[in-house]
Amino acid sequence: MNFRVSGLAVGQFAPLFGLPEEALSARGVVRRIADCTPGFPCRISLRDADVGESVLLLNYEHLPVHSPYRSSHAIFVREFAIEATPAINEIPPVLHKRLLSARGFDDAGMMIEADVVEGSRLRLILDRLFDDARIRYVHLHNAKPGCFAARVDRA
Repeated sequence: MNFRVSGLAVGQFAPLFGLPEEALSARGVVRRIADCTPGFPCRISLRDADVGESVLLLNYEHLPVHSPYRSSHAIFVREFAIEATPAINEIPPVLHKRLLSARGFDDAGMMIEADVVEGSRLRLILDRLFDDARIRYVHLHNAKPGCFAARVDRA
């Protein structure tokens, strides 16, 4: 089964880039400087921030569905990040090195199935989840902190 991993669109975060701390704080956003790698995975570029790079920590509604699974959580975005454009069936390296929770959803935003997997074995879980015709998309989360990592759609 072919799939495409996608990050978030930079446009929804660009107005925050370069704002002073007070303006970010008023919006519930915190600026951090990456002090290790991996450790600050950007949801726009789908790569870890480099040590010394500025990232924004903010709450993001990653599942804006009209179902009990509607959800938001904290995420990192690199300031001035460029959107990732993974090829069909490409799994970005930021996902390879993490323990992930893969959650398959139907058209109504209801979770059909979920599993936990080492990122290096993600392709196997995606194949299995997409074998179920009811599953329209998969949300990936970092399993330990629980943050939204990326969305995967049938391609």
